[in-house]
Amino acid sequence: MGAAHSRWASHCPVSDQVREDLDRVFIRERLVLVRGLVRMVGSLPIAEELIQDAYLKVSAALRDRPVEHLAPFLHQTARNLALDHLRSVRRRGTVVLPEHAVRNLDEIPVAVANPEASARDRQLLRRLDAALSRLPRRQQRIFVLSRLEGVTLGDIAALLGVSLSTVQKDLKAAMLACMTVHAELDRP
Repeated sequence: MGAAHSRWASHCPVSDQVREDLDRVFIRERLVLVRGLVRMVGSLPIAEELIQDAYLKVSAALRDRPVEHLAPFLHQTARNLALDHLRSVRRRGTVVLPEHAVRNLDEIPVAVANPEASARDRQLLRRLDAALSRLPRRQQRIFVLSRLEGVTLGDIAALLGVSLSTVQKDLKAAMLACMTVHAELDRP
């Protein structure tokens, strides 16, 4: 676990401008990221998941330090996550074959960002960030370790010196906070 995540709650908040810059870069680079990761991992759903994880990791990193060149940083983060995924698959000795292999990368649907959807997505991210910032520090750490770092719940319990059920309860509380924010935005 890096120092960035261990200080997650005590960071300076990411400015709206930095967040908008990241959103803009993410939207602009998404197709290139998808294509590159599909080539690496051989699965569109896994590539999509890794890209979302990369966005979250970059967003978390921006809390601790400025990043001058967001696009290369986002690409390198996504590539590192893909390599970590491949190492994990290799360690388990399993091969993940997609249900429907992507034969032509041009067939990957590209979500065209409209201003309304982009604004809603930025609002969701700001509200999620605010909701997570209001959680107790241990719940924040457990959320980051589990959802951003991919640490198992048992390993988190050992790392923090708490029981597995405490980790499960704290993660449940953090996830509930995220789901509440999402539900509030879905209300008419």
